[in-house]
Amino acid sequence: MRQLTEQDVLALIQQHIPFEGQLADGSVTIRITEYQPIVATAIHNGSRLRPELVAKCHLSEAERYYEEDPYTGDFITSLPIVLQGEDSRYEYDLNRSPETCIYQQAWGKDVWHAKLTESEKQTSLAKHACYYRIFRALITSLERKFGYCVIYDMHSYNHERITQPCPTFNLGTAQIDRKAWQAEVNDLLTRLGQIQLPNQTVTAGENLVFQGMGYQATFVRDNFSRTLILPIEIKKVYMNETGGESYPLVIEQLKTELKDTLTGHAAFVMQNRTKQPARRRQNAHVLDSKLPKEVVLLDRQLYKFARGLNTLSYINPINLKQEKRRFLHNRDVYHPQFTYRQLDLDPYKFREQLYRLPVEDIRDAGIQSMYRKVIDQLAVRIDLLTSLGHEEFLYNSLRYYGRPDESDIANANFILHAREYAEPENATISAEEAVVAFNEAADDYGFSCKIQGTTKLIARAMVSGRTVKINLNSRFTQSDLYALIHHEMGVHMVTSVNAEAQPLKVLQLGLPGNTHTQEGLAILCEHLSGNFPLHRLKTLALRVVAVDMMVNKRSFNETFNTLKFDYGLSNDTAFTITTRAYRGGGFTKDYLYLRGLKDALRLHKETDLTSLFIGKTGFEFKPLLDELIEREILQPPQYLPKALKMKTDTDPIINFMLNCIN
Repeated sequence: MRQLTEQDVLALIQQHIPFEGQLADGSVTIRITEYQPIVATAIHNGSRLRPELVAKCHLSEAERYYEEDPYTGDFITSLPIVLQGEDSRYEYDLNRSPETCIYQQAWGKDVWHAKLTESEKQTSLAKHACYYRIFRALITSLERKFGYCVIYDMHSYNHERITQPCPTFNLGTAQIDRKAWQAEVNDLLTRLGQIQLPNQTVTAGENLVFQGMGYQATFVRDNFSRTLILPIEIKKVYMNETGGESYPLVIEQLKTELKDTLTGHAAFVMQNRTKQPARRRQNAHVLDSKLPKEVVLLDRQLYKFARGLNTLSYINPINLKQEKRRFLHNRDVYHPQFTYRQLDLDPYKFREQLYRLPVEDIRDAGIQSMYRKVIDQLAVRIDLLTSLGHEEFLYNSLRYYGRPDESDIANANFILHAREYAEPENATISAEEAVVAFNEAADDYGFSCKIQGTTKLIARAMVSGRTVKINLNSRFTQSDLYALIHHEMGVHMVTSVNAEAQPLKVLQLGLPGNTHTQEGLAILCEHLSGNFPLHRLKTLALRVVAVDMMVNKRSFNETFNTLKFDYGLSNDTAFTITTRAYRGGGFTKDYLYLRGLKDALRLHKETDLTSLFIGKTGFEFKPLLDELIEREILQPPQYLPKALKMKTDTDPIINFMLNCIN
């Protein structure tokens, strides 16, 4: 990390130059990604003690650590300005006045077994004074620039020794002018109480355990009339306060939740103080508008070795035509013996590379969490591919895609009870004619892509990168062809092209849940274009049936016969749907089409879907994607599905049925 003198820091602050560095003596880390009237401090985060003081300290490292505030610096990494203390409070306590900041006794224990020299004391006092000179300069600069400032003063506390009920978050307001800042205090208390943590009931209280009487709050009260400092004490629910072990899942959740809570509150303060109209995502303009370099570095490394990991190119059988012919010739006893493309990467090296990626370097909690989930998903995907054709494949498919639940099965059965009410169209359009139609659609969108025919697909069409593959063994009705164009070209190709324009290549690889999201959006566009007949909806339902039968250990032949005789499908259609579910050893992906449609429909009614088309996204990440677009870290999509703007009248019966699934 960049080493800075006090003079360096003061000069950078005076000129409003963003920087990240540490004071040359290692006592304080300062990070300013963008000058905003928002400061977060974690003055008790560190536990470092000078070697000459360790020799004189009566307390063990574990005893000292017990009273420190570990991880409080991690909880505020997403904010634009962070000051983090690196020295132990047992050397000097930044939250006490200069006269009392060096302990003789603390929490009933003697701190030193040998007296500190005057020189040792002066070294510690000089660090204390330096921090407050920098702190004063920073707040002065922000008040001059913005007219006000808000400081989140982050601490933690041990609760096991306290007999009274303790809140998860204690806001100390004794030194705050409640009359002047009442709305801001109340808003933060509300937001803190809405935080969700694993296996815990979260509460927030005011002055229940601590009153906010620390020196930093006093310093602000005495020197800055236009600055609000909010001392926040977090109950140590994120660690074993006695043993010192951390709880990583709680810490990760706290980082993400506090990012949203504090930036949302900061936006509320900014709006309240400046009387500006509310923005669509108020907290987005609080955060840095530049793509952090550590994110770019990790993103490029991830893309470099994961870009060739195309699941379907490995899972589609390479002997499909032969096995279909053999099965249909003797379907009562023959079980297809599919073979697959060999995996051309080293799975062990791949996993090793994945988990060596420097995710910890990412400061923004939301972005960091996204990459963690991407890496975990890729690790499961490589497990899926290495088990291809073996019993473990189904287990890994369940890990990666999940399985139909009771709601999925109930929705499928509801749809399958519907009677056909329209005359079926004749499939008069050849695959060659479909290739021409797809080329015309690409020209209409205005981007370049390749359309090619192939005999190696199970599906009728598929997008891979900038290529649309058309199954040459298929024929199409007019509505089938239009639906495929809106599905494959309007969503899968559009998102592929949009992803290439984004600064983050992870949007080309795919976020977790992108299958569910992509297919849901694609089928939604089929519906909005007016090309979504009942037989297509039933196909999605039959895929759920096939996956459910496969997961419940029914044989390929049983599932094929159920589809053919119970649901009246042709040999070709029954074989295709069954094969899709049984390929690889049990591929559960297909139930997600119906679930994805359900979720896409709900979102389409509730909100703007635009951010989901910037690449291979996931419904789960929509709030983060909206935020990153508003921060101008990501670009709005250059292309959007044409079906979203079509004024076509959709089938009222289909509308009724879609409104009934839940």
